Formats: sequence, C-alpha cells, structure tokens
Amino acid sequence: MLSVETALLNPVQQAVFLRLLDDTTAGVRRGLLAHFAQLGPAAAPFLQGVAHGSNRVLAQHARWYLEELKIADPVAEFLGFIRSLRYELETGALLLARTVTPRLDAGACCTALDSIAARCRELILEPSSAREKCRVLNRVLFHEWGFHGNVENYTDPRNSFLDQVLARRTGLPLSLSVVYLLVAGRVGLELEPVGLPGHFIVGCYLDAQPFFIDAFDRGVFRDADEIFTMLRANHLVPQLSDLAPTPVRAVLCRSCRNLVSHCTAAGELEHAKLFASFVEEFAATYERNAQP
Repeated sequence: MLSVETALLNPVQQAVFLRLLDDTTAGVRRGLLAHFAQLGPAAAPFLQGVAHGSNRVLAQHARWYLEELKIADPVAEFLGFIRSLRYELETGALLLARTVTPRLDAGACCTALDSIAARCRELILEPSSAREKCRVLNRVLFHEWGFHGNVENYTDPRNSFLDQVLARRTGLPLSLSVVYLLVAGRVGLELEPVGLPGHFIVGCYLDAQPFFIDAFDRGVFRDADEIFTMLRANHLVPQLSDLAPTPVRAVLCRSCRNLVSHCTAAGELEHAKLFASFVEEFAATYERNAQP
C-alpha cells in the first residue's frame, strides 16, 4: 500500500465539519478556525481533500480555511508547477512526491543526491570520457549504494516517488533513471531522459557515438542497435525518434500515468484519481500553449 501521511479525522468529525464548512457566520468561522488550528497537521488532509473534491462550494470554503491557517497545499503547488511551463526535473519530482507526503523533507532528498555525487567525484579521474564517468556512476549507485529495479513489487506506487526511491533504493525504470540523471547533473555530466515504448532509459549523446544506460538493469550500457533489438523482442516496431531525448514535461506526465495504473492496482483509488487529474492538466496546459 502507498505510504502517505494519513493523519485523518474520524468519520464523525469529518461529517460535522462538512456540515459547518459552508457556514459563513462569523462565530462559526472563528470557531472552526480555532478548532482546525488546534488539530494542527490532522486538519490538513481533510481540508485539502475537500478543496480538491467534486463539491465546488465546499471546495471554495476549504481553500479559504487553508489560506487562513497558512497550510501549504501540495496538490495546488504541483498544479501550479504544471501550468507554469517552467519544467525542471528535480523540482517536479519533489513536488510530485509532496502531493502524497506533504511534510516530505526535500532538503534530505537533495542531501542524499549530493552525497552520492560527492562519492562519484572522488572516483572520477580527469580527463575522463562520458562513458568512463558513467561507469563510475554505475559503481556508486548500483554497487556501493545498492540501487536496483523493484522486480518483485513492480506496481508498488512507492516506486515512483523520488523520496521513497532514495530511501528504499529501489524503483521503476523511470524513477531510477531520474536518480541517475540528478546525480549525473551534479558531477557536470549532462545526460538525457529517454522514454522508450514500454521502458525508460538514460541517453548519453556526448561521445562520438551515443549510448544508453538502463538504470533498471543496474546501469547496463546499450547501443542503438541493442535498443532496437530489445523493442523488436517486445513486438514493437522501432523508430529512430524512440532514441530522442524526452522533455521533462513528458517524463513527469509519464510518471503520473504510471501512478494511475499502480495506485489502481493497489486499491488507492483516490490517489489514482488525483494522478489522473495531473495527466489531464499536463495535456490541457500543453494544448493551450501549443496553439498559435
């Protein structure tokens, strides 16, 4: 099951608050504000759930309480990120993770990535080719730190969240590729995400011949012909465009699509609905801004 903060109010409390939420009487408002403030973190999931629910009237009032209580709304923040068009991989991955873990320690995630990169820098001897540097990343990530693909529980939603992947050192092809990219960037190695049909890898276009890193398979290097052979083995018709870098927007949207499927399989239907709304927002934002 998805590991999220679930400091929820009990059903009786929720029912009472829902009846009072749209009451704009000054006394009721002051009383509810005081009560929510006393509840502290337990009030946040309830108010945020109503704020993003189907009842638009109650949603408006829930947002008012969130603003008055100065409670951060991670879902709204991620939606704002989507609409901003300022897509940066690390920021987007952390904001996505915060939608299910509002009190996520982003600083701790960045520190973990910094530590991995620092170890890589210790082992990189300059001058080194990009391939040689990637060999060092493979040693540190997959042998020293033990990152690996979660074959046993592939559909566990935790496999898609950056904080969980760093803590558990296991994940999906996409999330492990994100970790690889973020560490590579910290050592000055500019690699690219590559979203193949049915798989996700990291691309290096810096040497004379491009090569690709399969982070799910402990960093195995593959050339273009090997990638095409793999696709044909999965009954797919390879296209040269399959090897092109994938935009950050598409990487994050694909992660959300994975979460829709995996949360549904895990019975986390509300979360599946939430991630589906993110997919829709990515599409709507792209369409709005692609118009001449």
